[in-house]
This record gives sequence, C-alpha cells and structure tokens, in this order.
Amino acid sequence: MRSLELRELRRIAGGVARLRGDSVRGVTVRSDLRQLKVELASGLILVVSAEQDLQGRPRLEVDVVELPRETAAQHQIEVRFD
Repeated sequence: MRSLELRELRRIAGGVARLRGDSVRGVTVRSDLRQLKVELASGLILVVSAEQDLQGRPRLEVDVVELPRETAAQHQIEVRFD
C-alpha cells in the first residue's frame, strides 16, 4: 500500500469517526448511483462517491462536511422520484 493511500484511509477514518453516535436525518442517492449523501442531526453531511481515476481504476471518495450556519437555513429545492 502506498503512503498516499494510507493517508487517505486515515483521513476517511478520522472523518467518519466524527459521526459516531449521531442520528441520521436523511439519505439521498444520485440518480446515476455514483454518490450517496447522508444528512445527520448535528448538521454534518457524509458524502460517499464512487469514481474512476485517470487510469480507469475505481476510486472511493468519502468526505464529511459541515454547512456554514448561515447556509444551513437556506434549503435547496429537492425533487424525489419514487
């Protein structure tokens, strides 16, 4: 395993550890199934994406983001298809 891959795994593990004990408020999946967004009660958002790198190998991206307080009050229109 390359040191870059190890650093990425540590970054992902640290981000996901922040979510421990938090309640899920909502989950959204992109229509092409390449991205999963999990909204948590604390305001944190877990984003998991599946992409390909430049060589065509699969790559998993995991990010934990927190919306700025003033942005959290503004909601985007969301359309759901069942």
